[in-house]
Parts: sequence; C-alpha cells; structure tokens
Amino acid sequence: MPDRIDDLPLALYSSAQVRELDARLIAAGTPGFELMQRAAHAAWRALRRRWPSAGEITVLAGRGNNAGDGYLIAALALRAGWRASVLAVGDSSALQGDAALARDEAQAAGVAIQIWSEDADLRGVVVDALLGTGLAGAVREPYAHAIRCINASCLPVLAVDIPSGLSADSGAVLGVAVRADLTVTFIGLKLGLFTGDAPELVGELAFDGLQADLGLVAAHPVAARRLAVEGMALPGPRPATAHKGRYGRLLVVGGDLGTGGAALLSAESALRSGAGMVSLATRGEHVAAALARMPEVMSIGVASANQLRGLAAASSVLVVGPGLGQNAWGRSLMSAVVAHDVPQVWDADALNLLAAGRVALPAGCIITPHPGEAARLLGVDTASVQADRPAAARALAHRYNATVVLKGAGSLVASADGRLALCDRGHPAMAGAGLGDVLAGVIGALLAQGMAAFDAACLAVWLHASAGQQLGAQGRGLAASDLIPTIRQLLEECSPCRS
Repeated sequence: MPDRIDDLPLALYSSAQVRELDARLIAAGTPGFELMQRAAHAAWRALRRRWPSAGEITVLAGRGNNAGDGYLIAALALRAGWRASVLAVGDSSALQGDAALARDEAQAAGVAIQIWSEDADLRGVVVDALLGTGLAGAVREPYAHAIRCINASCLPVLAVDIPSGLSADSGAVLGVAVRADLTVTFIGLKLGLFTGDAPELVGELAFDGLQADLGLVAAHPVAARRLAVEGMALPGPRPATAHKGRYGRLLVVGGDLGTGGAALLSAESALRSGAGMVSLATRGEHVAAALARMPEVMSIGVASANQLRGLAAASSVLVVGPGLGQNAWGRSLMSAVVAHDVPQVWDADALNLLAAGRVALPAGCIITPHPGEAARLLGVDTASVQADRPAAARALAHRYNATVVLKGAGSLVASADGRLALCDRGHPAMAGAGLGDVLAGVIGALLAQGMAAFDAACLAVWLHASAGQQLGAQGRGLAASDLIPTIRQLLEECSPCRS
C-alpha cells in the first residue's frame, strides 16, 4: 500500500466548527489560557526545528487570540536565549482575556513590545500572529500594510494557525495574505488550508492537537475529509473465476474532428484501470488511430444519435464529453446519451452543453468541471467559484443532483447528500492538456467495477493526483498519457487484484 504523504489528520473543519471545538475543550475543563500556552509551545518547537540557528524572531501581533499565541512565542524565544521582539499592529492595550494575559507574560519576561510602523525593522524569523481564523471580510489597514511588509521582507515566515488574510473556510485570499514558509495550526485542520490559494501561501504545514480529548474531537462534526487510502472505499480482490463481463461494459463518447485524442485518453485510462470491456464511439476518421493505439478497445465510428443508441443501450457505464465539441455532431450524440439510465461521467463539452441548456443531466451522474466549467454551470464567473470552492462544489451537487469533482489545486469531491472530500496531492507539472480526460476514464472504470459514485470519484481523484505527484517530481513536460501506467500501479498497490 502506498505510504501516507504526511501524518496530518484526515478531518477538516470550518472556522466555526474549530471555534466550537475550542469552546467544548474549555467547557470540558481545559482553560483557554492553557490551550494558548500549548499552542505557543507547539509553534516554538516547530520554529526551532525549521530554523534551529536563526537566533532571532520578530512577532507581528494583532488584537485577538492569535496575537496571544505570538506574545507567548516571543517569551519562549527570549527565555531560550534568542532575541525576540513584538511589533503590535493596533493598540495592544485593547487586548482582552487570554490574549491580554499573554501580552502581560511577554512583558514580564522582558520582551520588547513596540507599535508597528511601516518603517519597523523585521529581523530573524518573522512570526505572523496578526489575524486568525475568524477573518471574514477583506483585510483592513493597518493589517494589510503589515502583511505587505512581511511579504516584501524576504525573511523566513512562520504563520500561527493560518496565514493572515487567508480564509479558513474557502482558502481564498481576502484582499492580501501572508506568504508563509511554515504554518503551524491547532486543534483541527481548517478546510481553507488545503484549497483555493492556500497551496501558494501555507508553505510547510504542521499540526498540533493541543492534547485535546480524542473522543471529544472524534464526535465533533466535520466540514470535509482529506482523501487517503485508509479512509476510502476500494474495489475488492477478484475471484479466480473472474471474467470480463463482471467488470462492466464502458463506453466513451467523444472525439470530434481535431480533438480525437481526448476520447482516446479516456478510453485508455478506463482500460488500464480495470473496466471489463471498453468501447469508444467517436468520429469515423479516428477509428484507425484508435485501433492502432488500443486494439483492445472496440472503436466504432458514429455519425449520428441513431448509430449511438444501440451502443449506449449495451453499456453499463458511459463516459461522455472528452473532445466531444459543441457542434451538431456532439449535440446529436448527447441526445442519445441522456436517454439511458446507467451511471455516467460527464466531462468537458458535455458540461458546456449542459450549461448552455441544450441537454439535461440524468440523475446520479458524476460531473467533473474545472473552475471555468463550474462557473458556467452555476451562472457565475470563474473568480466567484475560486473565491469559495467548497461552496461551489456543494452548490453544483445540489443543483444537478450529482456527484461533483471540482478540479484544481485542492480538488474537491461533493455529493448530493452533503459529503465533501478534498485531495491535497498533485503537482504543478500536471498543468497540461488531457489530464482531465484521463481522470474521467478512471472514474468510469471504477464505476464499471461496481463502486458507488462518490467512492469511485474519491478514489479516482486520489489515484490521478498521486500519480501526478509521483511523476511530477521529474519536472515539466508531464504528458497526460504518462499518468496511466502509474495509476494502474497505484491501484494495484492499494487494492491487489488477487487477495
């Protein structure tokens, strides 16, 4: 079985859920100031591991509990023989409760506390303790200016709990956000640390549960779960009597003139991911190339919906849209597709035709939009989708009564019943054409082998991103077809064909 990429928890929380969890811990007998002290110690340990010889820190502190963590970190650094100073952004005398106690402890330890100004000297490791998870609107001054100064300093940056200015719920930048090298987060992982703009801003992520009662944490509601092998459904081993008819008849529909390669990629990835029989309905001009590339796939040239109907009726799963186009040929084939009550995966131009109102999505389908396609399906702009990717994924699942794979950094899988999963694997080398076509084929193959829609989508997204991460280590130039053998290998490692 592939190794876990990290030892972080799988549960992801909204900012409100983390605040509730924090309140429950306090109500259960752990004082808030003790939790703050534990957080400071955790951050200080992580800072020393990452920069053991830095010898100096500059803490930028705001006016909430996040600032309290920062004051205590400064006190710990000073006691360890490091130089430590705090630059207070806003009036530190306005601090209340536990944050005020933390400021007083830092002062008693001898930490120099000064009012921040744009001319302030940042030195050593910069500790971002400005704004926490409660930030909802755009960052206001003087915090915005302080954040810009941190980013311009070129110094190493540790963010306490979350980079200031990053939404804990959506991963969107709220005007301006700190770019951290290391983020140390507490109690529960925030959903916004893994999607949207977060991968560019969080840096290395460390987690500390602050010795919270595991039973209390496990009973608390979550916003989403990270995808990992041990948390996903997998196809079972195959019996010695296995035959091709038990593992589905999958039909890929697509490949208009000029875009035949997209349908070929989907068919090949479906074949290599274990579908029993794979057929391809495409332009007649592409059949020779398809047979030369994949003689195992039954490739048929179709010119109209009438020719497709019989093929679709004989299939147990349809993968529709790769290279389909939006012209008369593609629209005609879609009219045949929607009449069949079998599991379907809609991708690419099938989604564009759906957004244009030219077809209706059968119930129980899986749709795989990138942010631009998601925006068209929701009738908004792409920026609105990216501003709150979890909300967009949920909205699509509800609107279309479908399982949704919202692709991009921190891909999300949402079901119509409210479940949400996030994949934090992948690599920038995956930014290329055809990778979505490969993913659609993998999803279809897992459906053909009997997996439920949400489970198939989750496993396919994880396999696809994990393969990309593994191959992306070789650098630029990753071709979509490169992923297919690695996906097959990963699937076998996760779920061996023979028990």
